[in-house]
Amino acid sequence: MAVVEVSIVPVGPAGASISKHVAHCLDILEQSGLTYELCPMGTVIEGDLVSILDAIRSMHEGTFGGDVVRVLTTIKVDDRRDKKLTMDGKLAAVRRHRER
Repeated sequence: MAVVEVSIVPVGPAGASISKHVAHCLDILEQSGLTYELCPMGTVIEGDLVSILDAIRSMHEGTFGGDVVRVLTTIKVDDRRDKKLTMDGKLAAVRRHRER
């Protein structure tokens, strides 16, 4: 199981706002059925790595069109094979250390 952070930024759209593109990417991600959390600077997704990468590819490709001719996608992958990895589990581990 993996936890992946992705940021997809269209380059060259008219105006400075990219929120409509982010919303479109989330529509695509919703269709994947993966668990995710939208954050101010990216989106965190958990699940099978192959499924996540397939979803990210669809999101990346889905950003093109209209006035978007270039897309910058940044991906961070935490892929753990010895135990189940989740967003909540990662946060809980840090919180346990802070409580000491």
